[in-house]
Amino acid sequence: MSTTRTEPEAVAVIGAGPAGIATALALHAVGIPVKLYERYAEPSPAGNIVNLWPPAVQALEHIGVDVEDIGAFCETEFRNSRDKVRARVKFPQSVVDKYGNGGFIGLTRPDLYERMVDALPPGIFVGNKQVAGLEDEGDHVVVRFQDDTSITTPLVVGADGINSVVRETVWGLPPIREHNLHVIGGFTFDLPAAVNPREAILRHSRTVQASHTGIRSKGRDGAEWWVLQAWDPQNPAPVDLKAHALFLAKEFPPEVAELIANTSEEHIFRWPIRDRGDVPKVWSKGRVTFAGDAVHATSPYAAYGAGMSIVDGYFLGQTLNGVDLGDSAALKKTLARYEELRVEHTAAQVKQAYMLGRNFHHVPTLMRPLRDAIFDHTKFLQKMVGDSNPAEISAQLDIMGSDLHTPAAVARAAR
Repeated sequence: MSTTRTEPEAVAVIGAGPAGIATALALHAVGIPVKLYERYAEPSPAGNIVNLWPPAVQALEHIGVDVEDIGAFCETEFRNSRDKVRARVKFPQSVVDKYGNGGFIGLTRPDLYERMVDALPPGIFVGNKQVAGLEDEGDHVVVRFQDDTSITTPLVVGADGINSVVRETVWGLPPIREHNLHVIGGFTFDLPAAVNPREAILRHSRTVQASHTGIRSKGRDGAEWWVLQAWDPQNPAPVDLKAHALFLAKEFPPEVAELIANTSEEHIFRWPIRDRGDVPKVWSKGRVTFAGDAVHATSPYAAYGAGMSIVDGYFLGQTLNGVDLGDSAALKKTLARYEELRVEHTAAQVKQAYMLGRNFHHVPTLMRPLRDAIFDHTKFLQKMVGDSNPAEISAQLDIMGSDLHTPAAVARAAR
């Protein structure tokens, strides 16, 4: 067997999705040698639309990604299918002042990937490398690839998605948890007159979500849209995604159907919603840790999967800054600190996203009128998604500290 080795001090990040690229950029930014290994020849986005919250944008900026005009910063409302407002997402004034008229940022996945990949320094990305196995030898890890090459590294970061080979090797994979939901979504720059590209409107009928939010792409205003419904994962996907989306849009205001009709077929995607259940309380084992969907796959009801993955990478760079990776005790303490910063927050987001999906789409038929009456005529939804969750997300900005080199005071004290 032939063997190719990187410099022993280079951290090995496995997977070039948002978590992996962000981790590689953050480690490089604090002077830690790093290699980013990807099973495909080049990084490529899964899906076509994405939303970010302010912590992800701040993280991107500090790890060296161009965030100028990165997306549409939108005010967000939850409404019923008749356009009655149920909740308004409220961010603290300091966040509003920094991020314009809202904290919900719409953009396309290809644009996000392009900006993140453009920020990668030469020599960090290594394509066509699929992990076959790894062995933690105590003072280093040997990573074996399917092309019969291997590398040694002081630290492996498994950022290889919901079907993580690294997690399966180290911890074993819990079973897939099907949410019995699917999403059809797309984007267009042909906007109906009723669509404001600085608004995010999330509408629900008794059984369907039909939503849209503004996006920015290369200086153009547009909108992304999505429809979401209960769907048995054993059933085949609809043959005509556009026609199916238009059918679901019938019980909503006409601009939803107009957006769908204005979208070209190549910009429409479908994905079933699933995760791996509850986020584990411990992520790291020896010289291996995790980031992104590999450890906290998240329903799009959080609108935060890619964003949380990016912030994972930021915190890995910040906590590992200045640490002697050869010192096993110091590394163990640092990875424990990384988990303290990430586990509780990501677990809460995964849980809330799962419960929102169940509340909106899996309530028994006879209970749906009562549910909708509560959402329409009480502050329940406002407190949950309008007040509490934005406050939790905004708090991350303080926990992140000033930059990669300057942790928050509370973070420094806990080290």
